[in-house]
Amino acid sequence: MQRFLIIAGLILIMGGILWPWLGSLPLGRLPGDITISRPNLKVYFPIMTMIVISGIISLILWLFRK
Repeated sequence: MQRFLIIAGLILIMGGILWPWLGSLPLGRLPGDITISRPNLKVYFPIMTMIVISGIISLILWLFRK
């Protein structure tokens, strides 16, 4: 449990340090993300973004298991 908390803390710190550069990535504006805009309604389905993030997280977890 201690190891997990240390790794999670380090990831949060790295994310905080890299935040200005992470904001410029096109995540959230990828082809395949669905946006429905109508008067008084805006619905957003980030389908492709979630597939990419899921793939990255799966790759990282796979690398840590080896």
